[in-house]
Amino acid sequence: MPELPEVETVCRGLEGPLVGHRLTRVSQRRDNLRWPLPDNFAQRLQGRTVQRLYRRAKFILADLDDGWVWMTHLGMSGRMYIHSGLAPDPGKHDHVLLETDGGHTVVYQDHRRFGMMDLVPGDELHKHRLLRDLGPEPLGNEFNGVVLSQALRGRRTPIKSALLDQKIVAGLGNIYVCEALFHTGISPRRLAASVAGRRAERLVPAIRDVLSKAIAKGGSTLRDYVQASGELGYFQHEFAVYGREGEACGQCGQAIKRLVQAGRSTFFCSRCQR
Repeated sequence: MPELPEVETVCRGLEGPLVGHRLTRVSQRRDNLRWPLPDNFAQRLQGRTVQRLYRRAKFILADLDDGWVWMTHLGMSGRMYIHSGLAPDPGKHDHVLLETDGGHTVVYQDHRRFGMMDLVPGDELHKHRLLRDLGPEPLGNEFNGVVLSQALRGRRTPIKSALLDQKIVAGLGNIYVCEALFHTGISPRRLAASVAGRRAERLVPAIRDVLSKAIAKGGSTLRDYVQASGELGYFQHEFAVYGREGEACGQCGQAIKRLVQAGRSTFFCSRCQR
């Protein structure tokens, strides 16, 4: 699944073609993705102007000129493609097509249909069932060592699992949690409660750093992920531990290990991470 840097990269890639432009023609080629699309979805989007485009956790949000918000989640394999002028004839998995008055066509493609789209009143966005319980943004000013420590206190789950809990911090995924824990020297098996305090103070900047570097590199390419521009992200060439089971740790030379936590692969160095 695309993680925060990938979603941020797609969001930034869509800004130029969409923000300040009117959606002159919107076509939906099916009634549902992961869940049913809103009633009259295409008709309600058509004619609207996108005033702002931004990200919350792994959701792409577009403020429209009628006060509603177009909300998108890419799911496991969702992609946004940008075409200058009219798009080629839609393929089997091209589900939503949007033409703009700026001469672009944006195509949402999703082979597995695990993505979603919704239309939400702007003044009720914070109440949406997928947004209302989200924790702070890891790149925002509201996320710091004190906030993370308070969220982790008393938690008996492993720190890896705790950081994937979207109520603790929004948008973190498997890849970048593995990377941040390595750069902080914290074992993914350590109980979350034991990370509160000084370890949390070290962990926050490590999370910010690994996310910022991944965004700067255009996100990571894993299976289906492609930027809105069609270019591949390439941060995966800089992974310290993720996907490197059996390879030598760049810090100590010991083989990177893999374990499964809550059904997800965790990669770490047992010598460097305690």
